[in-house]
Amino acid sequence: MSYQLTNILTAIDQVALNNPDYCYQDDQGTHSYQDLYQQTNCLAAYLQSLSLPAGAPVIVYGDQNFLMVVTMLAAVKAGHAYIPVDAHSPKERLIQINEIAHPAAILGTIDLPVALETLTINADQLRAHLDYQDTELDRSQSVSGDQNFYIIFTSGTTGVPKGVQISHNNLLSYVNWTVNDFNLHDKIRCLSQPPYSFDLSVMDLYPTLVLGGQLLAISHDTTENFGKLFKVLPTLDLEEWVSTPSFVELCLLDKNFNQQNYPHLQHFLFCGEELTRSTAKALLQRFPQAQIFNTYGPTEACVAVTAIEITPQVIEQNQRLPIGFAKPDTSITAIDENGHDSFEGELIISGPSVSKGYLNNPQKTAAAFFMKDGTLAYRSGDLGSIKADGSIYYRGRTDFQIKLHGYRIELEDIDQNLSALPAVDQAITVPRYGANHKVNQIIAYVVLNQPLANPSATLKEQLSQNVMEYMIPQRIEVREQLPKTANGKIDRKTLMAEVNNHD
Repeated sequence: MSYQLTNILTAIDQVALNNPDYCYQDDQGTHSYQDLYQQTNCLAAYLQSLSLPAGAPVIVYGDQNFLMVVTMLAAVKAGHAYIPVDAHSPKERLIQINEIAHPAAILGTIDLPVALETLTINADQLRAHLDYQDTELDRSQSVSGDQNFYIIFTSGTTGVPKGVQISHNNLLSYVNWTVNDFNLHDKIRCLSQPPYSFDLSVMDLYPTLVLGGQLLAISHDTTENFGKLFKVLPTLDLEEWVSTPSFVELCLLDKNFNQQNYPHLQHFLFCGEELTRSTAKALLQRFPQAQIFNTYGPTEACVAVTAIEITPQVIEQNQRLPIGFAKPDTSITAIDENGHDSFEGELIISGPSVSKGYLNNPQKTAAAFFMKDGTLAYRSGDLGSIKADGSIYYRGRTDFQIKLHGYRIELEDIDQNLSALPAVDQAITVPRYGANHKVNQIIAYVVLNQPLANPSATLKEQLSQNVMEYMIPQRIEVREQLPKTANGKIDRKTLMAEVNNHD
């Protein structure tokens, strides 16, 4: 069946009106499509009754639960983009986002960690208005077209977060592609694990709802508690899995994570960081009936803009997996160091899912977004190569490119080669700076899957078979685990700070 949705909110409402099933399961139990329809409409009508500044965004603060989803959708129905802020982020982040965004209100689905001067509606007030009937919802005010649907704040290089504006049209382009090109079926049961402040969550949230499916949410506490996580996951009867590669690598530590115990799990969708060959291979061995899709995309282009199914043949033919082909309505090109079109260089993304820019930040917007052949384009900061058949390979970040002794080195290239060694489960490299902010050492951190007698020397020797001598880290340190960001990625910045401040 081919989908060509024209409005996300209308599509979800139509599904909700005709669907007797539940749409969401969290720690509080199951919640029906009827609940979703009624509660979002009532709460949206209540928000409209407050006469908030037209079109101004609202912050929605909370975690992985149904009230968070209801509140986000109610905001959009009322005519306000939502800014999701995860309850497990530092309170300073909430303060920063509030200062940058100037929101019309903060909607707290759980208690806020700090009192702010902005109008705040707490969880009790939100729940009290889930059956609000005093005024009718004015649907003509609902977000549509090029109006902002959500704004996700990503970490800025200066430490100040940037608010990526995603319009209804941006999201529509993404959702239409996902429901048509990934072999997802109606009423699919999908894992909902990434926090809503991470745009990977959009990959499970909206496609599942427009397909009339069920979102099986696991809380942050469950994700962090391996014993609990491995106990809960098999009970969900999952059909679709959306996560970062790091999260599935964690789950592969459980020997029971296989097709036999997850008989209906046949779709894996990955985004957010690089999917390694070893992880894909291990996953296909455990889930031989499943389709594994590797996708790529920055938040600024609405979740993902490339995809490829990772088959045994793709694994066999590639030391480093491709990130796929551009989605049909999107153009991806590369430019070299001189700004000329090339088959290798910084990836430039243009198409209808590209953001209009950063909220209240014209300087950063002008630096990253521009018009290309009449279409909005984004300088991704990602390095890639584009083959003759249109397949794209990720090569690292422009900001993770260093020079050591005159050699230009991609840190992620070393990461990949270290991760591919038999004894290594996870690996990451960081530069150590000397005088004049020049790199004088590369230091690697690894998590092993087996003991090694002299790990640093052994791994260096093995690594020398695959990389140039100047790319071999001066020091390789074994850790039991690597620090992770709030979004579940390996936290390179924390390790860089450790190496350069406390070494």
